[in-house]
Amino acid sequence: MPHPVPDGRTVVRALVALKLRLLRNGLRRSPGRTAVYVIGGIVGLAFASGIAVAMAALNGRFAGSADAGVMLLGVLTLGWAALPLFLFSSDESADPTRLTMLPLRPGPLLRGSLLAALIGPGPLINLVLVTGAVLAGADGGVSAAVAVVGVPLTVLCLVTLSRAVAAGNARMLSSRRGKDFAIFGGLSFALLIQAANVGSQSVFGRPGQDIDLGPLKPIAAVLRWIPPISAADAPHTAAEGRYGLALLQLAAAGLLLALLLRWWRGSLRELMVTADSSTLEVARGVQRSGGWSFLPAGRAGAVMQRHLRYAWREPRAKAALFTSIGMTAVICVLSMVQGWASVYLLAMTGTFLGLQMLNLFGMDGSAFWMVAATLRTPADARDELRGRAYAVLSYAVPVTVVLGLALAAVTGGWGELPAALGLAFALLGCGVALGTVFSVLVPYTMPADSNPMRNAAPGQGGLVMLNSFGSMFGVALLALPVGGYLGWALLSDGPSWPVLLIGPLYGALVAVLGVRMAAARLLERAPEILAKAVER
Repeated sequence: MPHPVPDGRTVVRALVALKLRLLRNGLRRSPGRTAVYVIGGIVGLAFASGIAVAMAALNGRFAGSADAGVMLLGVLTLGWAALPLFLFSSDESADPTRLTMLPLRPGPLLRGSLLAALIGPGPLINLVLVTGAVLAGADGGVSAAVAVVGVPLTVLCLVTLSRAVAAGNARMLSSRRGKDFAIFGGLSFALLIQAANVGSQSVFGRPGQDIDLGPLKPIAAVLRWIPPISAADAPHTAAEGRYGLALLQLAAAGLLLALLLRWWRGSLRELMVTADSSTLEVARGVQRSGGWSFLPAGRAGAVMQRHLRYAWREPRAKAALFTSIGMTAVICVLSMVQGWASVYLLAMTGTFLGLQMLNLFGMDGSAFWMVAATLRTPADARDELRGRAYAVLSYAVPVTVVLGLALAAVTGGWGELPAALGLAFALLGCGVALGTVFSVLVPYTMPADSNPMRNAAPGQGGLVMLNSFGSMFGVALLALPVGGYLGWALLSDGPSWPVLLIGPLYGALVAVLGVRMAAARLLERAPEILAKAVER
């Protein structure tokens, strides 16, 4: 007997109540989570209020204040359109595939999802920012009347845009490839933030400099006619006496809202009546030869292959790897723009990539029992750790060399490149050694899901902090002999090129000692590591 289809009002009320319950239950998990959520919401609201007050203060004092408001609206629009693409898995209420098996019609599901999306600190902070952008260009009673329509319409368009993008790409974003895309999207967003930071300094100046809004005018002249930005700029247009154009801007935003709602409704209907194409594909066997023939024979080669597959297929492992490379790239680009770039920034690459050895067994999860069951002799333990170290070095060394060449080409520091590479390889070897030891002595539990934005299970914060900050301090301490010699050579005009020979040899020696020390403890600590790995 088919299930009865609930009426529209019941569905809307249920979805709104579900969003409120999700918020409440999320806050009840732990006092720490509640404190972080509340403090984060207050700080975010205070920050948004500060921006809104600053935008309002520009009105009447600078000729291009309305242009600054338009630029802020452009950033908000880009953020609301892009955030679902790499924060999709962190918001359970944004995933419509969780409701596809329920007997729901697209219309009530759309209305309920839209009302639920308007609940929470995000839309409230967005409302404050949009209001501040409008105040930057509004003036007079007619402008205020238009703002009463334009501000809610803009907020509604932004929220609808975010949910329509999420629904239109739901199956892609919930897949492994979607999580890979989220990683690259997050790194791209970080680069955009740094670019915006540099651009804002050129417009607003550094402390003590005058604000020049002139460069914003040509960009704002185009953006103000693009919905939903047009709805928030309509009060400024009305303040200039162009009432017909103001109505046209509001109508353009209304048309965009109708199109977004139609797209969202169509995506929901397709999700509810169409099977996921990934379930219709025939499983294919895994290629076991060919590309892996270069790996060493024996257990070390098999472990190396497994670790490299994890680094490419596991979203959390890929997030950690590309975040390390991305952080170095962002800092290097920022240093080039601001004029303090140096080839010795390569030391960060060696440190970050070497610390990819941290918590080696947490990513295995419950599958670590198969590893533990085969650790019979000290040689097995050494091969297990050696294989994982070889896997990290197989991509860390080429990445370090490529970034070193890029930095030398941009900065012109070809003469300093050998010493910088030697120091980076010394730090890389120290990171491998310390990461291996910490993985055996201080393991921590990874979450059961594969969300790339979560790297530790609840209650593991102390161990994560110990691993992260303790390892970075330890790597710097272990590499002190090489760094000390390089510092002496630079200060006394001595030869720095021997670091290219000393650094790799020293790093390799420390890495070998670290692997041997960790292997000696791995056999006796395997049961404890297994308990941590399966704890969720």
